[in-house]
Amino acid sequence: MSDSILRSHHEYPTDDSLLQPPQVEGTTLRFDFLPQTLPSLVLKPILSLKDSYGFNKANGLKDPNNISSGKKKVIVEFSSSNIAKEFHVGHLRSTIIGGFLSNLYESAGMASLLWGGSGYGDEAAFEANPIKNLFEIYTKTNADFAPVEEKYKAATKRGEDTATMESTGLFGEVKTYFKRMEEGDEEALSLWRRFRSLSIEKYKITYARLSIVFNVYAGKSQVSTEKMVLAETILREKGISEIDQGAVVINFKKHGAPKLALAIIRNRNGTTNYLLQDIGQAIRRMEEYDMDRSIYVVMSEQGMHLQRLFKILELMGGKYAELSKKMEHVSFGKIMRMSTRRGTVKFLDDILADVGEHMHGVMRQNDAKYREVHDPESVADILGISSVVVRDMAGKRTNDYAFDLERITSFDGDTGPYVQYAHSRLSSISRKVDLTQDDLMNADLSLLQEKHAIDLIRLMAQFPDTVNQTLKTLEPTTILTYLFRLTHQLSSSYDVLRVVGAAGGREVTVARAALYQAAKQVIYNCMKLLGLNPLEQYFQTSPTA
Repeated sequence: MSDSILRSHHEYPTDDSLLQPPQVEGTTLRFDFLPQTLPSLVLKPILSLKDSYGFNKANGLKDPNNISSGKKKVIVEFSSSNIAKEFHVGHLRSTIIGGFLSNLYESAGMASLLWGGSGYGDEAAFEANPIKNLFEIYTKTNADFAPVEEKYKAATKRGEDTATMESTGLFGEVKTYFKRMEEGDEEALSLWRRFRSLSIEKYKITYARLSIVFNVYAGKSQVSTEKMVLAETILREKGISEIDQGAVVINFKKHGAPKLALAIIRNRNGTTNYLLQDIGQAIRRMEEYDMDRSIYVVMSEQGMHLQRLFKILELMGGKYAELSKKMEHVSFGKIMRMSTRRGTVKFLDDILADVGEHMHGVMRQNDAKYREVHDPESVADILGISSVVVRDMAGKRTNDYAFDLERITSFDGDTGPYVQYAHSRLSSISRKVDLTQDDLMNADLSLLQEKHAIDLIRLMAQFPDTVNQTLKTLEPTTILTYLFRLTHQLSSSYDVLRVVGAAGGREVTVARAALYQAAKQVIYNCMKLLGLNPLEQYFQTSPTA
């Protein structure tokens, strides 16, 4: 093989207009573009395509070779915050990752549908602050219910009859009220509708801060009874479900999946549970949207539940089995030791407010520069959100991580503020040189011969492949890691590739400005994909970047 490689190496023409003669590296040949042609091949497409650079819309077609085949439809279910319940850290991770996936699919030309799941009262307190009051009610109810639930779980584990426990006390009240809702009791439903409407309006404000707008808000409480009955009928007629102590169950051991054990799909008092509701929801989506893919962005701990869901649809056969093949669980780990100055965090608003206030405090340390920033409160909020998002995406989805306020809001290292600084610094260069798009497109890019310039250009050329790889792995950290590589390369280039007052005159200034404008565009595209709002201007407290 080595003789063949060497022969190919020596036979390669030395006057090629695009490529340098290949170099032997072990058992392979390495081909590099000529430094004088590479800048134009990479930078001009970036400058002309702008926000579209790096994204291949053909990936979103049902048939990539046929533009008339139509877009693939992808449903991304994430966040799934509960009515009147705390927006906890599990919802935070699901929201960040789900938002990223929807951006990724839309950038590939797919039609992405964002699907957001969703005795103690005091009317005066409710009117004053509905969500806070509902959460307090939820917390008190949950505390009173916890001992009953523990006794129920223990009794169930011992195989004891729990019928009396399920029909009396707080447990019985909960079951009875839920049954009233399922049976269409207007009094029960009107109260639920009131709580749901207030919760969604509140969540919309919070989601907007994360640049997320859902197409559909639909929780398990809205699942069609008709679809659940349809599923039950198929499962019963196929002999998949059975009756066990008054409840409808599926014994997966009898259907080739012993690890999934035994699951209840309808409780002994006639009410449904999450599993049957999810089956009904999946059928509804299939019939309404005919999607090509259905993604569940849910914590790893829910893996068993989703495996059961997919397996039940497979056992139902026919179009339902085909549906199960389109469904995927995108899992993620936990945020550990989640607390800030406010104490143990309960709401996403608390997390965002805390990091925003922290960033605002850091900015105010330099009063002169602080006065130069337009709308500093908004800038601090964006920096805080960037801190949280970047920390969440720093490792693989399934990794757990600790929430460290000081670390994630640092201006040094691979953090959200550092990414924002990189983009705003390039924006500052653009404002200083004040060149038009035509000036940049007509730049003599062959003047970019320095090693720093060529390395930066080669890195920018890798962005489309990075996006394509991410479509396979669904890992946000793939894009984030690439983004940090790009910002680090830029940081090492500024002193070498000066724009204002560049040696070589205006032509070199324009060429380098085009280089930095292209880098800014790639950084912008990365940030938008990650769900970050790029800042055009802000200051940092130290010159480390």
